[in-house]
Amino acid sequence: MNWLLPEYLADALPAEAARIERLRRNLLDHFRAHGFEYVMPPMLEYLESLLTGAGQDLNLRTFKLVDQLSGRTLGVRADITPQAARIDAHLLNHQGVTRLCYCDSVLHTLPASISASREPVQIGAELYGHAGIEADLAVIRLMAGAFAGIKLPVSRIDLGHVGIFRALAEAAGLPADAEENVLSLLQAKDVPGLVEACAGVASPYREALQRLPQLYGGIEVIDRAAAELPALPGIAAALDGLRHLVAGAPELPLSIDLSDLRGYHYHNGIVFAAYCPGYPAAIAQGGRYDGAGKAFGRARPATGFSMDLREVARLAPAGRTQGAILAPHAGGDRTLAAHVAALRGQGEAVVELLPGETACEGPQCDRKLVRLGEQWIIEAIQED
Repeated sequence: MNWLLPEYLADALPAEAARIERLRRNLLDHFRAHGFEYVMPPMLEYLESLLTGAGQDLNLRTFKLVDQLSGRTLGVRADITPQAARIDAHLLNHQGVTRLCYCDSVLHTLPASISASREPVQIGAELYGHAGIEADLAVIRLMAGAFAGIKLPVSRIDLGHVGIFRALAEAAGLPADAEENVLSLLQAKDVPGLVEACAGVASPYREALQRLPQLYGGIEVIDRAAAELPALPGIAAALDGLRHLVAGAPELPLSIDLSDLRGYHYHNGIVFAAYCPGYPAAIAQGGRYDGAGKAFGRARPATGFSMDLREVARLAPAGRTQGAILAPHAGGDRTLAAHVAALRGQGEAVVELLPGETACEGPQCDRKLVRLGEQWIIEAIQED
């Protein structure tokens, strides 16, 4: 049974691997066109570097091992974002805005869902050095443009702000364990459980916490939240930020969900998630995480997003792919060899048969090279 793989891990066979690679090139080119520079962090790092500011959730998802050279604990990255923050803060050391992008495998101890892989291919973009709402808007537009470029429609982009729940929890004086319990109930939208958990919370914060799961829908939810939630400075600032973001992107399918608190321990501002028609989970998500580089020497404003390229490849239209050209074995035929080389130089895939090989079981060959007199020409392969 040596051919079996561990649960929730899978090979990418040629057709899937080719789709993933085409999308990777398309998306990275899209990021590059917007000034985002490509970085390639290592798969392993010292554990404390990988978990800096990331919270307990990422710790539980990270595989750990002991370094034979140093004796220190290493982690197999479960998220590339902290690595990008380290690169910005400690290695590049830019004073102004830094734009970085990346694409590589990450590894999770447990799958995010019953259908998810434990080895997602994470692709994303991060923007450092600008604290204004314009930076959040820029990365959301970058994300929307990425989906448009690969012709994967986005039905909605949910916006939230972790500052709203944070302000309510602080004003209500929730102990850490109670805050964690209410947070998990909000994320699950467990309204009966939330009512029970908030029974001892003072008014008006009890009613406000119970109201958060109902504050979702169109952009009018921002005004509803302003009217229904306590007039706390943190809430007012968060709603004002959401209002400015929505006003700056009327062309995007923006909606509001004030109980979407994924990454609560990591994010500290606007958060967002993109959804595709017919797919229940978020296909991409991100948000603001200012100060993540503090442990690396510089606390910088930061915002960005990422997605699993395996899932994107499964959902995106396949598109038309050009097949390969089947060529006979050249042997000592220099004319044929030169013709094959010229075709490959033009970007064509040419499969040259080996002696005794009569057909190609690899790439889909839809054309073939045949001799016509002294010339080699390309003919379509007729299907049986």
